[in-house]
Amino acid sequence: MTATLPAWIEPLGHGIHAIDTGFHRARFDAAYLIVERGRAAFVDTGTHFALPRLLGALDALGIARDAVDYVIPTHVHLDHAGGAGSLMRELPRATMLVHPRGARHMIDPSALWAGATAVYGADEMVRSYGEIVPVPAERVRATDDGMTVELAGRPLAFIDTPGHARHHHCVWDAASRGWFTGDTFGLSYREFDVDGRAWILPTSTPVQFEPDALEHSIGRLLARDPACMYLTHYGRVDDVQRLGALGLGLLREMVAIGQRLRDADDRHARLKAALAALYVNSLDDHGCRRPATEIEALLAMDIELNAQGMAAWLDRDRRKEGA
Repeated sequence: MTATLPAWIEPLGHGIHAIDTGFHRARFDAAYLIVERGRAAFVDTGTHFALPRLLGALDALGIARDAVDYVIPTHVHLDHAGGAGSLMRELPRATMLVHPRGARHMIDPSALWAGATAVYGADEMVRSYGEIVPVPAERVRATDDGMTVELAGRPLAFIDTPGHARHHHCVWDAASRGWFTGDTFGLSYREFDVDGRAWILPTSTPVQFEPDALEHSIGRLLARDPACMYLTHYGRVDDVQRLGALGLGLLREMVAIGQRLRDADDRHARLKAALAALYVNSLDDHGCRRPATEIEALLAMDIELNAQGMAAWLDRDRRKEGA
């Protein structure tokens, strides 16, 4: 069956499949399908436009709609959960497992949509995200730190992982000794792999970036000595301890940049320029020989959003100082 799978489904072993949701570019945004003894769970879903691929993955793997027990957004940002309501509508027996701070946004997504529109603009929302379908409250279950559920006897454990967002949890899969990390562990695009070695960068997307909390959350992930991480952006990565050290080092450098530029004129532009230089230099150290202009083009969205997230963090800290 594996040989006949569509190109946008990647088997990863242990019954786990990465589904390229097609958001923005190839291998940018993943949803994961876990299959255990004929039962299934999705972790992250992409946007509303990913629905045909999510359902197509079930069809390709011979999984019935009513065999899906869980839909699990790692957090409620729309590239991770925008399609969750649309998917739930197609899965009659599924329960949504979502961070308690995100549950209300899945039940009534109006505030979530409005907040994202403030960041991206109305035209981009329609073009990139389509819509968000609400999920009936009785089908939503909030997780808590340390909670475990079973998928056909396979344990999936949850921990609270703020830092990128306060509504973020990560999911531990004991069978593969891997974490489904959403955005907590960072972003690792396959275009930057060198001789099979991945590169990673932290993501401070607006509006809840908290670097101290993020560092603590990453430490909790690494403490379990995982064999791998399943990143939404993008795919399975191994060599976890090296990547953790790299990501934490870049996070601390981002904090130093923010503190240096907190009160600068034209702060946003200077943050973007400093972040671009940081990432280009880090990739050079990694052995990536792509031109800087090409690197900056591939990371343009992340640089923009990281600068926005850092600005929100800096302004929040400034308000605390003035309180």
